[in-house]
Amino acid sequence: MKILKQMMLIGLVTFAGEVCGVLLPLPVPASVYGMLILFLCLYTDVIKLSQIEDAADFLVSVMPVMFVAPCVSLMDSIGGVRGSILFIVLICLLTTVTTISVTGVVAQFVIRRGKMKTGDSRKDKEQEEEVVA
Repeated sequence: MKILKQMMLIGLVTFAGEVCGVLLPLPVPASVYGMLILFLCLYTDVIKLSQIEDAADFLVSVMPVMFVAPCVSLMDSIGGVRGSILFIVLICLLTTVTTISVTGVVAQFVIRRGKMKTGDSRKDKEQEEEVVA
């Protein structure tokens, strides 16, 4: 019963995202609106994490199964993309390298910024070691 209530709450937020997708004239998918609404509700404690945690864990655990149907459909239509397969592979490689690079740069920036805020930078430690020596 607990998971059913949690699924209903997630479903309600998803429905609110669908309503926003219909009412707002922006080219944003309704699922993105739903995720933004859920994020804002969690951030502002309108919805507590404990209110949806079990259902969310279940949905994440079955997520790989949700990719089976699109993969089978893609394999079924391989004839239509056979002429573009090299182009598709190149795009996949390029976007993967770009994603990894951007993620690395952003992670380094966040780590450095966190160290600067706490005053725990390497330069400070090196200077302290020089003074002690």
